[in-house]
Amino acid sequence: MEARLLSIVCGLFLLILLQAESTAVELVPEKIAGFWKEVAVASDQNLVLKAQRRVEGLFLTFHGRNLTVKAVYNSSGSCTTETSVGSKRDTVGEFAFPGHREIYVLDTDYERYTILKLSLLWQGRNFHVLKYFTRSLENEDEPGFWRFREMTAGQGLYMLARHGRCAELLKEVSPLPLVYIAAQLS
Repeated sequence: MEARLLSIVCGLFLLILLQAESTAVELVPEKIAGFWKEVAVASDQNLVLKAQRRVEGLFLTFHGRNLTVKAVYNSSGSCTTETSVGSKRDTVGEFAFPGHREIYVLDTDYERYTILKLSLLWQGRNFHVLKYFTRSLENEDEPGFWRFREMTAGQGLYMLARHGRCAELLKEVSPLPLVYIAAQLS
């Protein structure tokens, strides 16, 4: 009886882990492009959560198979930006960036939230981080947040809400894609 229960629990854990590893959406680049504010982070590595330089917002643009990510960071109270260009992989929603970094789009509704998995190789170790983003600077308690909680709750990951003014600066200077503007007007 105990062996069967253990088998069921292990199977459920594996199912949850596989859900978090796979892309849940057919990615439409035009719809996901634009501004995203980071709201929450989950990682099994405490080091990732305590980084001095914290992402507050992203602006995504697509050019063919390339994804350009303009990130704004809060680094000890100062706002800095960094731009990286990655290329699309064969799997939908996966992008590879220089420096052994990858981004996977796990879930999105395009208009209110997106959940990304970032993977990087640093000092010989693989780090994985799940991140929850919203389009809004104000609303964080969206349906996507509950989806994010579902994806991370059973994995023993740390969570940390991020707040700051750097994301506001990125949204102010970044033009919105026409698809996003049309969606907001309708």
